[in-house]
Amino acid sequence: MNGREFSAGLKAGTSIAIGYFPIALTFGLLAKTTGLSLLEATAMSIFVFAGASQYIALSLITAGVAPIVIVLNTFVVNIRHFLMTAALNEKMAPDDRWKKALYAFGITDETFSVLATQKNQKITTGFAVGVITISYGSWVVFTSVGHLIGANLPQFLQAAMSIALYAMFIGLLVPSMHGNRKVVSLAVIAGAINSLFYFTGWLSTGWAIMVSTLASAIFIEWISRKGVKRS
Repeated sequence: MNGREFSAGLKAGTSIAIGYFPIALTFGLLAKTTGLSLLEATAMSIFVFAGASQYIALSLITAGVAPIVIVLNTFVVNIRHFLMTAALNEKMAPDDRWKKALYAFGITDETFSVLATQKNQKITTGFAVGVITISYGSWVVFTSVGHLIGANLPQFLQAAMSIALYAMFIGLLVPSMHGNRKVVSLAVIAGAINSLFYFTGWLSTGWAIMVSTLASAIFIEWISRKGVKRS
């Protein structure tokens, strides 16, 4: 692996590492208030490394959802990574499959954006590993720091931090809804289906979230395709 390429990757990923600082810190704080130990919270960031999925997992853990349902929800949320890594593979320089498998683990929305927008003809393994290493390190380290800070907060503040989880979801959703009817429709329909399951008790929390997400996505895509065919 070329050291110069690795250093260039570290430099390119610095902005991601800085951006992860407040999100990972907040995750660590919320993980503490949810009841996860420092080891458990840090291990989640080490082995999962997926911000949205980890936040969803916290809400499901709080609701007492079965582990298998949490895993399935995480899979549904991250299924887009199949497409992202497949597209990115076309831009990567040839290398051993085991190396590609290793850095594929580090592909997130942010690292994908940095790698996919490179002007070079082919992205080297060293550059990709550099981008992912600094991003991954930031996420894991600041998760631990956030948990340690949370452990020293007064009990009433730890309890109040649970509200921040919902604020985080709203903060992630609202910007993507701006000027995008499809996202607005997805959010409204998914919310309506989930509310139906919640008030009727037909499905538990974890299954309701997963079914609502899949059903709304399939419905919106079906409507979009019908509109394209008519035009």
